[in-house]
Amino acid sequence: MAPIRLAIVGLGKIARDQHLGAIAATDGIDLVAVASRNAQLDGVHCFNEIGDLLASGIEIDAVSLCTPPQGRFEQAKAALDAGKHVMLEKPPGATLSEVYALEALAKAKGLTLFSTWHSRAAAAVEPARALLAKRKLKSVSVEWKEDVRHWHPGQAWIWEPGGLGVFDPGINALSIVTRIMPEKFHLTRSDLTFPANRAAPIAASLAFETDSGVPVSAEFDWRQTGPQTWDITVETDEGKIVLTHGGSRLIVDGEAQIVEEDREYRNLYRDFVALVAAKSSDTDFSPLVHVADAFMLGRRIQTEAFED
Repeated sequence: MAPIRLAIVGLGKIARDQHLGAIAATDGIDLVAVASRNAQLDGVHCFNEIGDLLASGIEIDAVSLCTPPQGRFEQAKAALDAGKHVMLEKPPGATLSEVYALEALAKAKGLTLFSTWHSRAAAAVEPARALLAKRKLKSVSVEWKEDVRHWHPGQAWIWEPGGLGVFDPGINALSIVTRIMPEKFHLTRSDLTFPANRAAPIAASLAFETDSGVPVSAEFDWRQTGPQTWDITVETDEGKIVLTHGGSRLIVDGEAQIVEEDREYRNLYRDFVALVAAKSSDTDFSPLVHVADAFMLGRRIQTEAFED
């Protein structure tokens, strides 16, 4: 199969930090165009927005959407209507109804829709999933705490409705937990801490329960400075399984099993190439479902104003 001719829409921080290098390192896909209001890239066709790109006549096969979730539905729909395969940066959209509408549209048109969860592509996730399938769970705890000023400097959209606030990183943790757990779980409590001047939470404390009654807790916080914390601890009948560093490291019963460099986005583009070749899609929206539940059950707690 000829390489996929890809266009990136949204050439911001995540595209430059992760997508460009991953595309260059992946066989079977070539970056040929970019659509971005505020940036251009040497060596490819550049446009201000996706409408200009699609109307240009430039031959592309697929679009990777790296824009904020607000407004992404219109971009994804335009690409699918134009017959292009679509890869969605996480979160896949601002609402559940829009992502399910995109799923139906892609299926109707026979196109690939890939809802990516980059943390699921970390090295320790699949080995942890295989281990947990053989053990009886006793409890799960998630601690996902980072410094928003470091990771999202000046990104005002993330504090607006649809931007998710602390759930922008928190959904990464939920994407891992929904992948590694051998049974489903549902939310029972949600405490959300909002800065007085922001529309999205800066911290969240969540409690879940599996179908069989196993407790699952999650603490998300955007106010942590110094070393960052991205840990998932699972207590089982045969000992403790811990995923650290965002899922790239695995500790089993106190012994390190996997320590790997960041290959998440290279794995995602490898999978996208395979999905397009197989004429299939990957649209697991369960992490976004849990985030929506957190807002539905959320008890609002107000804290001091936050200034970037």
